[in-house]
Amino acid sequence: MPLTRLVLAACATLLSLAVLAPDAHAQRDGLTRGALYESGPDGRYLMGGEWLFRLDTADQGIKQRFMRTASTAGWSRTTVPNAWNATDGSNESMRGTIGWYRKDFRLPSASRRLSWVLRFESVNYRARFWLNGRPIGRNTGAYLPFEIRIPSSALKRRGTNRLVVRVDNRRLPTDFPPSGLTTGTNLPTGGWWNYGGILREVYLRRVDRVDLNTVLARPELPCANCDATVLLRTTVRNASSDTQRVRVTGTFGGRTVSLGRASVAGRSFKQFSRRIRVRNPRLWSPDSPALYNVRFRVRVGDRQVAGWRLKTGVRKIDVSAAGKLLLNGRPLSIRGVGLHEDDPQVGFAVGNERREQYIAEVRELGATMIRSHYPLHPYLHELADRYGILLWSEVPVYAVKTQYLKREVVRKLAARELEANILANQSHPSILVWSIGNELSSRPGPVQGDYIRRATSQAKALDPTRPVGLAVAGYPSVGCQEEYGPLDVVGINDYFGWYPGPNGVIADREFLGGYLDAVRACYPRKAIMVTEFGAEANRDGPVEEKGTFAFQQEFVNYHLAVYAARPWLSGAIYWALEEFRVRPGWEGGNPRPNPPIHEKGLLRFADRSKKPAWFDVQRAFAATQQIGPAAGGT
Repeated sequence: MPLTRLVLAACATLLSLAVLAPDAHAQRDGLTRGALYESGPDGRYLMGGEWLFRLDTADQGIKQRFMRTASTAGWSRTTVPNAWNATDGSNESMRGTIGWYRKDFRLPSASRRLSWVLRFESVNYRARFWLNGRPIGRNTGAYLPFEIRIPSSALKRRGTNRLVVRVDNRRLPTDFPPSGLTTGTNLPTGGWWNYGGILREVYLRRVDRVDLNTVLARPELPCANCDATVLLRTTVRNASSDTQRVRVTGTFGGRTVSLGRASVAGRSFKQFSRRIRVRNPRLWSPDSPALYNVRFRVRVGDRQVAGWRLKTGVRKIDVSAAGKLLLNGRPLSIRGVGLHEDDPQVGFAVGNERREQYIAEVRELGATMIRSHYPLHPYLHELADRYGILLWSEVPVYAVKTQYLKREVVRKLAARELEANILANQSHPSILVWSIGNELSSRPGPVQGDYIRRATSQAKALDPTRPVGLAVAGYPSVGCQEEYGPLDVVGINDYFGWYPGPNGVIADREFLGGYLDAVRACYPRKAIMVTEFGAEANRDGPVEEKGTFAFQQEFVNYHLAVYAARPWLSGAIYWALEEFRVRPGWEGGNPRPNPPIHEKGLLRFADRSKKPAWFDVQRAFAATQQIGPAAGGT
């Protein structure tokens, strides 16, 4: 080979090594291309591998001890997701503390054309972030994703970057869910166990000048036999300082459509949208969960610089004039289960294998709905879409006391939770109801009424295709509440015959049927669902004794029979699929409790074995026509 060709070949080899080397570094640092779920933007790298962690309640000397030194003294090796108190059932664990995470990594590419974003799927609760000693952002809240754009000046494009995250999981009475103390015992509360840490995975995301800030694929179906209209919409963000001429396209079920061309000024945003008609659409429902692939692409010149993929389904959700939830014109009598993501060893920081197990168990039970007190992981949403499991999608505005809810800032923060949930998840066809909260005051006055009006209006503005609901504690003494007027769905948490309730009003289960009929009379044009019912069980014993397996069996059979006799009910959800941690001192109405475990679950916490009531619930669910025929159908 001539010398010139040898030199050129050597240069080409060196150039290829220079291009590949950063990716090789990234792999050694635990960065891998892709994500744990399909939907979302291109250019994601899962930040796995080794992280460092330490507790530091003193919270002093941040820069010197955590950011400027390469020493790992005082740090322990861990992986993310991580709940630092996953096996700590103490009062101090529930109250919360401060934890620190550290991750050293190199960028997958050193190109100066690229900018980078950090995406956190869930951090509990208050988090602050530094990169290479510089503060780059903060966030408050849990259960929902958020992103931090890394300033170019903070990055090392070659060499090692150090990310430091301070997590404070000490909850306040104004948080979601709020902290508090139990009456009489002064034990800490918080709705469910207050796991601290980076509880879901973290991604590093590449941005090539232009980014897709938000995307939406929203099918709208006038009637079950009609053609559908699909709104494709995205907001393009120009991350560079120079104007970029972009072309945006979308695909829906293999059909490519143009969303337009435009110049986007540096550091600015521009929205692109188009409605398309889908003739004879395949409809999504639990018995036939048809999905359409959706793809967004952005090009600058001939180069694709950004993309996003998702799946969605075409379906119509209504509340009939007679107060019945309809899916594609078919009346619903849903049977479902509640779910809290929890594990004896890792706490909230469960992985995809466990999420697949949840869905398999829900299907085995014969349930067609899951309700959680907070937005579930994106992969669980995708599994629900795929297998036809409906979701009652709720934000953790749980049991916030009126004295705090009356603060306008708290109501605004609650509305922000709702907005974030809708923006993140509205393309999922499995979501049946947007729920704005759970068990606020049973006698809603002007303060809660204002929140209900504002939250319902906001949800319908963001997504007019779904009903809005609220779950409330079922007490006969409350009567009709005009503040529930804006809602489409009223969820009743039914514990008749288990808890006594105020002044013993729900101690006698025989009052359940009459109470439900009274609720129906109060809200004849709203859909009514039982959003919780259940009884603790942790031992053998007589049927008359609370806390026995026999009592739980008899409890579920009685309640399900009451529901079955009321065909106007749109559904009932057993609380819960599996046991989970609640709080120190939890007794849950059980005279022989096992704190902190909530033992109403049909599956045991320690080994996920089935309680006898599982099979009673399974038989009753199988005997229920959960999705009826369309009007005039057979």
